[in-house]
Amino acid sequence: MTHPQTTSAATLSQDELKTLVGQAALQYVLPGEIIGVGTGSTVNKFIDALASMKGQIQGAVSSSVVSTERLQALGITVFDCNDVLELAVYIDGADEINPQGHMVKGGGAALTREKIVAAQSRQFVCIADESKLVQTLGKFPLPVEVIPMAVHRIQRQFAAMGAQAVVRLKNGVPLVTDNGQQILDVTGLQIADPLAFEAQVSQWPGVVTVGVFAFQKAQVCLLGSATGVRTMTF
Repeated sequence: MTHPQTTSAATLSQDELKTLVGQAALQYVLPGEIIGVGTGSTVNKFIDALASMKGQIQGAVSSSVVSTERLQALGITVFDCNDVLELAVYIDGADEINPQGHMVKGGGAALTREKIVAAQSRQFVCIADESKLVQTLGKFPLPVEVIPMAVHRIQRQFAAMGAQAVVRLKNGVPLVTDNGQQILDVTGLQIADPLAFEAQVSQWPGVVTVGVFAFQKAQVCLLGSATGVRTMTF
């Protein structure tokens, strides 16, 4: 399941831990390849570190407009997903990860594109700090990207599970994703069987993507802790 390896370091701030795991992820970047790049503050540290290798890789496929702009600003070529057959590795963060490598993702509202790029990659490397490691998924509000006309019905379906789903807002109005859809954030869940849960909710009409990554789980997690980077393999 997991084979921890620890890289020792002095006590670091959360921002410094993100930098550390972002740099550690470079060891999974293969020269000559196109790599998948996720979204979020930890991934931003990886993108910054990747700039040191930009001459060794063909480029990247990105999971969000924000990451695409950051990659291009550093001189890294960004390919359209449809123009790439397969990616060697996908490197992204997580809002939660359990001891089996299943994750909750979507705090940055890019879950659909993240799942697409993950499915196209031979290996998923998750980079996160140790606060994201949980025994059971569900404490972090679960993001679900939905088609707006289905919002109220999907809210009722989650209510029938004993959970509460609220529309994510930005500046007082529903946030619109890069795909033109909305996000429901769901609380009150304990996801004991992530594979079954992902399969079930994915079938609800109007659900674009549920933020449980069980079918596209991580194979490796680089976990930043006060003592350095711990490598977990699944």
